[in-house]
Amino acid sequence: MSSRSESVCSGPVRSEQVHPEPAYDGYFADPFLTRFDGGFIAYGSGDDRALDGTETRAFEALRSPDLVNWTSAGGVLERLDPSLGDAYWAPEVVASDGAYWMFFSVGHGIAGHHLRVARADSPLGPFVDQGVNLTPGESFAIDAHPFRDADGSWYLFFARDVLTGTRPGTHLAVLRLDGMTRAGSDPVAVLAPDADWQLYARARRMYGRTLDWHTLEGPAVVRRDDQYHLFFSGGSWEGDGYGVSVATAPHPLGPWTHEPRAAADVLSTGLTGLLGPGHNSVLRLDDGADLIAFHAWDAGGGKRQLFIAPLDWSGGLPRVVLAGPGSAAGPGGAWRA
Repeated sequence: MSSRSESVCSGPVRSEQVHPEPAYDGYFADPFLTRFDGGFIAYGSGDDRALDGTETRAFEALRSPDLVNWTSAGGVLERLDPSLGDAYWAPEVVASDGAYWMFFSVGHGIAGHHLRVARADSPLGPFVDQGVNLTPGESFAIDAHPFRDADGSWYLFFARDVLTGTRPGTHLAVLRLDGMTRAGSDPVAVLAPDADWQLYARARRMYGRTLDWHTLEGPAVVRRDDQYHLFFSGGSWEGDGYGVSVATAPHPLGPWTHEPRAAADVLSTGLTGLLGPGHNSVLRLDDGADLIAFHAWDAGGGKRQLFIAPLDWSGGLPRVVLAGPGSAAGPGGAWRA
């Protein structure tokens, strides 16, 4: 039994905030939390500003037996030819066909990002790129999320730039996978920005135009009771307006439904007291409980850090259970000092 404060994130801004501590002190953005070989592994994006050009591998992996004590395994993806890019974002790793597959984006700074897949014989790599651009028809594609349905079918959710509609910007899409290295269909639109809190920047110069740019990114899909729940982040990842909401659908290809709200209703600065929480993944445990991993900025705004919390589905839609200072998440979702 632990001595801690707990709060459930839902609804309007609370007058009293709890301030959970990061699971890992280092820079760790876009966290993907999973389990392999009897332990927990998290993969994340690094800080491009800290690179000195000598790195041979991208994407730090963290190992933990209990979600409390974390050890860095270092970079796990062999870097690609520099002509393909120098910025590596948002890795996710799944097991299939006797191997481990990492989906990620690479580009030059913020330009030219496209989705790729790498293979390894161990969840800690080294992952080797398979020489495939999974999104050749997109001008910009990031945040690959591979999802395996109950019938064994694989889908790849991602974010892409769309210049049409009432809120041009970065929208969500999905395609079927044919094996782990080929797109089995053209992309299908999943969700477009539908609320003001998803504004990335006003009067942003993009593709030779000046646009009020809105952003949806970081898709993560969970199936519960024949209903599919799509977590997504919106707004500017650099600011306190960033947050997470959820859409629902009867099938991975949709139709997806999201009820627009004035603010993000799963994770936000107002709900958590954390600066710009977002880009989450969800891990289901053996007892059916779900954990959410996400990043948020440290108090000084200098680095994005890993946070982990249980999800409460008792109301039908997900709510994040936060614990007070000095606590960390145990493997069953309980917080312990």
